[in-house]
Amino acid sequence: MDVTDAVATRKSIRAFLDTPVDDDMLKQLLTAASRAPSGGNVQPWVIYAITSNSMPAMLEHLDAAPPVEEPGYDIYPPKLWEPYRTNRYALGEAMYETIGVGREDKEGRMRQFANNGKFFGAPAAIFCYIDKRMGPPQWSDLGMFLQTFMLLAEEAGLQTCPQEYWTVRQNAVGEFVGAPEELMLFCGVAIGHADPDAPINTLQSQRQPLEEWCTIL
Repeated sequence: MDVTDAVATRKSIRAFLDTPVDDDMLKQLLTAASRAPSGGNVQPWVIYAITSNSMPAMLEHLDAAPPVEEPGYDIYPPKLWEPYRTNRYALGEAMYETIGVGREDKEGRMRQFANNGKFFGAPAAIFCYIDKRMGPPQWSDLGMFLQTFMLLAEEAGLQTCPQEYWTVRQNAVGEFVGAPEELMLFCGVAIGHADPDAPINTLQSQRQPLEEWCTIL
């Protein structure tokens, strides 16, 4: 698989098989992803990995913790504007359509949202932290690390789902992984093998045409 194929095939998986993820493979992917660029080679990412062995304890801990907390940051800007608002809501509608959950089915939507807290059944995950004193350029660096990791996972035959959801469980996660106070949880990434029979995994998000967001001079 080349980079173009990895970019084209990568998507957020929301139903995983329980097939374990090899610990050595996870270490290799993280090591390779650390070649991602960062300004001044600061390398601001701090990663905690949940392996297939530690996932049961992680899930047990989460079940005993408060279900929702105050987020560490705004996941979206208040009153999201166009075209970003439409992009976001179109994805949500398409996702719920794959599992037969209608717009008015609030209970069904909440059940699907709750699957975030179970990593969508993934057997492994990483949590991505950054020092609270870092600024927007270092957050960008962390994003490049995440993209590099997910593309490498795709190449290795694994699938992923980045989850900003975990900012509303930041205290529960921090207690389990032992993250120091100066770190902020940005997101988690569920890692495993996609369930090929899960309808929700048929979702392929759309992209705006080039001419709508790029000016060629």
